[in-house]
Amino acid sequence: MPSAPEPRIPPPGARPAVALDATDLTILAELAADGRLTNTALAARVGIAESTCIHRVRALRESGVVRGFHAELDLAALGLPLQAVIRVRLGSHNRAHVHSFHAALTGIPGMITAFHIAGADDYLVHVAVESPQALRDLVLEHVNVHPAVRQTETHLVFEVIPGRGPLPDRAASGHRG
Repeated sequence: MPSAPEPRIPPPGARPAVALDATDLTILAELAADGRLTNTALAARVGIAESTCIHRVRALRESGVVRGFHAELDLAALGLPLQAVIRVRLGSHNRAHVHSFHAALTGIPGMITAFHIAGADDYLVHVAVESPQALRDLVLEHVNVHPAVRQTETHLVFEVIPGRGPLPDRAASGHRG
């Protein structure tokens, strides 16, 4: 009996870009700055009617431009003061190994995000843990043990410096607030 085809990992940018106007960009900038804004406050900041605002936000969600709203957590306050980025090299790049490691990533405790990348390394895995010993255990017991992994290198994070994000300046996007 033939085996089921392996799931396809969509490449970055697989979804076509959505056409956005200045009002959409301003809405996105405001939501990126404060995802808890009420529709009334958002409409006032953007300078549009509340009914228009709610329809535009709904359209942005339905098109996939807005994928969700998240709380920004203080990891140290949660008992996870140590962050690291683990560079991972696979021993082989066949689909089975890539899919297997990809699937294993979600089981890594403390994983914040992972990037499947091009270059000398194959993955960057951002983690948060409670101590250096916990970091050592995470690498030894959850990353290095995977049969596809050939090599890892762990980098401690001293400070996270947030960026401005991919949106143009609010002034350039028609911000009226």
